[in-house]
Amino acid sequence: MAESKNNIVTHGLSGKVGDLLVFSQRNGKTIVSKAPKERTGELSDKQEVQKLKFQRAVLYAKTVMNDADKKHMYETMSDDSKGISAYNVAVADLLNAPKIQEINLSAYTGNPGDTIRIIATDDFEVVSVNVKIENADGSLVEEGNAINNGAEWVYTAIVLNLDLSGDKITITASDYPANMTEKSETL
Repeated sequence: MAESKNNIVTHGLSGKVGDLLVFSQRNGKTIVSKAPKERTGELSDKQEVQKLKFQRAVLYAKTVMNDADKKHMYETMSDDSKGISAYNVAVADLLNAPKIQEINLSAYTGNPGDTIRIIATDDFEVVSVNVKIENADGSLVEEGNAINNGAEWVYTAIVLNLDLSGDKITITASDYPANMTEKSETL
């Protein structure tokens, strides 16, 4: 990929020239690159899934750009000097689900007021973390949202849980485009 600087012939040029070159504009600069090869054959199942996911990401980003509040939110993470627009940040946000890095159950003994601490991250922002506690037989003990204290998410138990043996704790983290990641631990 080459970059054209102060060239009066290529300034503002975009599009494909023959089967050799493609001109495009990025951050006010004219970029020249080799023309891509035409795809032949069918897409694999994994490629088809990725293509559909990317199409969803593009539609999400277009919707964000038409909503002033959401657009402003994504603009805070954009960096025009590096060619990263709010649109690019929105596309990436949909493509990347949150990650649950850590579930700390050391302070949970089954008593009301006990806490479960969760570290969840996202390329943009985790907007909610839900905690679900189930007994070994699958019956629901309690469920609710954790509170973000800036460094981690903290869930405070409200129900007395007398038998923790085999209990399952399920954490679900979500971001703005409603990507969800779930992780469970058994006591």
